[in-house]
Order: sequence, then C-alpha cells, then structure tokens
Amino acid sequence: MRLLWLIGLTALSACGQEPAASALKDAASVVEAPAVESAAGEKSWFISAANPHAAKAGAEILRRGGSAVDAAIATQAMLGLVEPQSSGLGGGAFMIHYDPNTGTLETYDGREVAPASATHDRFLTETGEPMNFYDAVVGGLSVGVPGAVRMLELAHHEHGETPWAELFEPAISLSEDGFKISPRMNGLVKRIPRLKQLPAAAAYFYDENGEALPIDHVLKNPAYAETLKTVAEGGSEAFYTGEIAEAIVEAVNSAPNPGGMTLEDLANYRPIKREPVCSFYRTYQICSMAPPSSGGVTTLQIMAMLEPFDLAGAGEGSVDALHLIFEASRLAYADRNQYLADNGLLAGEGGLSIEEVITGLLNPAYLDARAGLIDPMIAASNVTPGDPSAYATDLTSGKWTGLAKDASPEPPSTSHFVIVDGEGRVVSMTTTVEFAFGSHLMAAGMILNNQLTDFSFLPVRDGVPVANAVAPGKRPRSSMSPVIIFDDDGDLWAALGSPGGPAIIGYVVKTLIAMIDWNMSTQDAIELPNAVYPRGAPMLEEGKFTPQIRAELMARGHDVNVRALTSGVHAVKVLESGAFDGGADPRREGVWLTGVVEDD
Repeated sequence: MRLLWLIGLTALSACGQEPAASALKDAASVVEAPAVESAAGEKSWFISAANPHAAKAGAEILRRGGSAVDAAIATQAMLGLVEPQSSGLGGGAFMIHYDPNTGTLETYDGREVAPASATHDRFLTETGEPMNFYDAVVGGLSVGVPGAVRMLELAHHEHGETPWAELFEPAISLSEDGFKISPRMNGLVKRIPRLKQLPAAAAYFYDENGEALPIDHVLKNPAYAETLKTVAEGGSEAFYTGEIAEAIVEAVNSAPNPGGMTLEDLANYRPIKREPVCSFYRTYQICSMAPPSSGGVTTLQIMAMLEPFDLAGAGEGSVDALHLIFEASRLAYADRNQYLADNGLLAGEGGLSIEEVITGLLNPAYLDARAGLIDPMIAASNVTPGDPSAYATDLTSGKWTGLAKDASPEPPSTSHFVIVDGEGRVVSMTTTVEFAFGSHLMAAGMILNNQLTDFSFLPVRDGVPVANAVAPGKRPRSSMSPVIIFDDDGDLWAALGSPGGPAIIGYVVKTLIAMIDWNMSTQDAIELPNAVYPRGAPMLEEGKFTPQIRAELMARGHDVNVRALTSGVHAVKVLESGAFDGGADPRREGVWLTGVVEDD
C-alpha cells in the first residue's frame, strides 16, 4: 500500500490547518516536473485546487478509488466553506468531463438563471441609466437561482461511484470543527466594505466591534454543516425545495434591493448538458464550454488567430509575442461582446441560434480573415466585431448585424480545479459566486451569488437589442473557460482553467501558449507573468515586466495598464511516461496533490 502527496504536504503539515501564503507559494514549487511512477497494477490520481483543505478533501475520495466527479463534489463542498469569497453551493459552475474508457467528452452547464420575475430593465435606474455596479451587486437584485448542486448531482448520477452522502463528510466535519482563517480570506474581508452591512455576513466574518476576524481565527459554520447534511441525505431536491430553498428566497427578498425570487424558481432549476466546443491549435485539440460561457468560443478564436504567427520564435514574454496576443484578444473580445450570450438568442423572434453563433465565430475562413487584420508590429487604431455570415452561405447576414455591444461589468473572482482519477477520467471545473463574497447575502450558511450582474445593464443600445440582456429564466453570459486538451493521437494531454472575471480567457490563453509554444512545465506556465486584454485596455501584471517592455508596447500603440492580475490557474499535463506534471497558481492559495489508489 502506497500513498503519495507530492505537492501541498509541506503546507498542510506545517500548521495543521490553513497555511500561510508564503508557505503555499513554496509548496506549489516543491517539485518542478514530478515523475509519479506507479508500480504494476497501481492507479495514479491527481488534483489541483485553490485551497489545501479542498484539495485534500478531493484527494481522500480519489485515494479510496472514487471517480473524478466524486472528488469534484467533495472539493466544491469544501471550497464553499474555506473559500466562500469565490464559490459555493449558492453559486454556479461549468464542468467538462472526459472518460478515456469510452472516449466521451461531456460538458455540464450549472450556470445560475434569472428568476421568472426578471425584466430587461432590472439594472436600470428610474431615469433609464445603468445602476452603479456595487449598488446592483449588494442585495437580492443580483442573485440568480443557484445551479451548482443540481449540476453536480446530474454528473454524479452519470459518473459517480462513491455514495453521494459520503462526499459531503469532509466539509461537514470541518464546518463543525472549524478552520483557521487564511491571509487571503482575511484580506478580502477587510477590502470589501459593504460586506459588514449585511447582518448574516457581519455576524460570520467580523467580531463584535465590526473588525474582520483575524488570521488564524478558528471559524466554524454550523449552519453550513446542517445544509450539507440535508443535501447529503436528500440530494438536490432537498436544496431546491424545503427549508434551504425557503432560506434562500427569504434572504433574497428581504434584503436591500429585493430580488423577486420564488420557491418555484428554485424548484424549476435544471442543469443542461451541452456539446463541447473544440478546435485545433498546432497539433493539439482544445475543448471547452459552449455559451452561455463565452470563454470557450473566445479562447478558441484567440488561439486560431495566433496560429499563423511564430510565437515559439518570438519567445516567452517578448514584446512581439505580447503584441500578437493583445491584438488577437482585441478581435475576439469584440466578437464576444457583440454576439455571445445564453443560447445566442436575441430579445424577440428571429435571433441567432447557438449553432449559428458557434459555427459562425469559429468558421476557419472567418478566423483567417480576422487574423489577417493583425499587423505584427503596430496595434490597430480601431477594432470592431466581424460579420461571420460573409464566410458561410448558411448564415443570415441580417441576424449578425442586428446586435448591439454588451455592457456588463464582470468583476474578477471565481475558482477552478482539475482532477484525474485512477481510471484516467478527468474533470476540469470552474465555479463561482461572481464578485468577492457574491451578493454579500448569506442563507443556510452559504454565500449567495451575484451572477445576474453578468447580464448587460443596458438591454438596448440606440434601439438595437443586446444579446446578453436580462430575461426571465435566462443564464447570464460568463467568461469561465475550463479546458481539456488532447494530443495528435487523441489522448489526454492537459486540463486547466482559471478564475478572474473577463480576464479568465487571457489567463487560459497565456498558459496554453506557454505549455504548447514555449514548451514550459505546467508550474512554470502558470507562474509566467500575466498579460491580458479583456476589454478596453491591455494589462500587464504588476511587478512582473520591465519598464522597457511596457515602453516598447506603448510605442506599438498599446495604452498599457499595470495592475495586480490575480489569476488562479490550476492545471495538469500528462507526460509521455504517464506521470502527472501538475501546477497550482501561487497568486492564490492553490496546491496540487497526487498519489495512487489505495487498496482496501
């Protein structure tokens, strides 16, 4: 019997509970290119997640022979406790699952939906102007019907092997025993001023003097433990009906900016299985999520537009490479803001179908034409959305031109984890409550999301409808971009994703290019300085680029901003030996663990 914990052991054992940020960074680079060789008959597993407690919870399931989906459920339940600022059962998620035994790649949409009472003017003031973003976030108006629990149950029904109830035991135990507040959670509580204005959050995250509970304070959440016990025993139905649903509806409708959510809204929620979006980059096939996630299509567009250029020759972090990434990103984001939304449908009749949106935006001839707009030396003075219908006779031009630009704020938050079980099944899942601590509302021990602020605050521009406008039962557009990558033999090569709002796409693109074009290890690719162009202006990660790099980019026409870019990439690459080359982002609290399935 053998058990390996090759990354994260130092951090977890150093203090028994929540490691310091410095320890986490050290732990994340203990082994640069691990070779986890299994003895004959042994089966290896892997997990990389944004918090040591969450990674350990998933690892325990994998060690006992559980499936990747089993481990994902245990991981998500724990993240809702120890990283409530980023994700939880009160939010939503997108999951990609791959089973090498059947060759099946499936995607699960657990995105939140707008309640039936939602109207297109939900985020407009009485004068018809968009609300201030933070005014819209805090309270019930921003809360969508949570989707994570029903999505996870669907995936478990299809791919689970460990009994559902057992998957919640680690999070139940830690909720009751308590965990030490980490530096990251403490810092975010201090930096989110309106969190203490909501009574439940104030009582949970602050002391009697209104001060953030200190680092290493042991935080218990008995209400969350009871929620987990209820879901463990009664499944998703016990979440979407009964006392938990009643608590959610009460919190949403009694809060500032009441949200108009009903018990029927919760009871009617259903996850959706969608076809993945896939395309080739070099010799690798990259697969991701279809809309309402914009991440998959936009990531694939950027990669396709970069393929004609010699990024390997340009070199990692070079001005030439950064310029090309910025220009391809600008073109793809212009399309994203114009066309991508839930089902690709416009308000009213005659809108674009999801198939038309994906087929049009990923049309090879269209992307070749878009790539032809990139000058390898000078930034374009103006970038506008393209018209894919000009490159495919089965697309109606009038539909593509009848849309206006989106206006959604999309702040950065979220979490991502990657899992490979002993049978080689893979989960790449991005999960979120949207803004830090979501809507700031708590119900049944959970943070409730503010996903509805991912809709465009403006439903119409100059009389032209916006694709991502609010509507009853609609899912807001997302940037979440979980990916699974296959090599030229069709075998699993890597899986990854990141949090970060609209910058998620850029973080994923950077990591993919680093791994493919610059042949970097997974950890080195993750730690490579971030450079993204999510919208409006290009951004370089603070403290990671020389003044000369910025000056040369400015000379090429890029009005570069320098700021903290806190990605949270978690990834795995499968080496030729079959060993795992893992990575976890030191910008957050991520660790990765690997070992072998233990025989009982």
